[in-house]
Amino acid sequence: MDTLFLRPILLAISCSALLSLPADAQMQAQLQTQGAETPSSQSHAELKKVAVNFLQQTASNQPGEVKISVNEADSRLNLAACQDMAAFLPPGSKPWGKISVGIRCNAPKTWQIYLQAQVQVTSDYYVAAKSLQIGQVLNLDDLSKVRGEVSSLPAGIIMTPEQAIGKSLSMSLASGSLLRMDILKSPSVVQQGQTVRIVSQGPGFQVATEGQSLSNSADGQTARARTNSGQTVSGIARTGGIIEINY
Repeated sequence: MDTLFLRPILLAISCSALLSLPADAQMQAQLQTQGAETPSSQSHAELKKVAVNFLQQTASNQPGEVKISVNEADSRLNLAACQDMAAFLPPGSKPWGKISVGIRCNAPKTWQIYLQAQVQVTSDYYVAAKSLQIGQVLNLDDLSKVRGEVSSLPAGIIMTPEQAIGKSLSMSLASGSLLRMDILKSPSVVQQGQTVRIVSQGPGFQVATEGQSLSNSADGQTARARTNSGQTVSGIARTGGIIEINY
């Protein structure tokens, strides 16, 4: 029989068979007929790549050298292929040390997993160059620069001299001890008993008067004062013996 004559008959038979299938089977058959791929599992290599790229961006503002390693996902993990993935750190997480990196899929199916990672940061930081006493105001000679991995050190380490110079110690330190922000106090710009200038200001007005400080306060800290009329007020201590009250 002529091939041209058979072709319409075969096409009609194929369409009839396709319509007789359930809806899901029809879709599968259509995809196969069109040569499209069926949904696949999410590549584990892609998961790791997303986590590494995210950690590299997060660590880009860290001083020093950064080394990142991310563990492979569990080989038994079978996730639907994702078209919209985003990595994140759990709330309260540090961006370095041993951490967990979350990866969330938003489409076409939603899922969320965590990969274990290690972010090592090697940088300069400062320690006490000699024995230092409580209350001592630091200068450059009191600081010694060292280099090492900072990802395992406590938060708030001193990484530039400007963070420490001019501040006083709240505790004594032995030579070589780590310098941290939480053991340093900014110098007082307002002393208890000092005559201060109290500046009250708001939209369209500013009024200044004198008073007496009731506390020792560093720049930016809350300070209390008593005005010449006997009223007790609170404001923000500023350099030059000024207490600002903002409305």
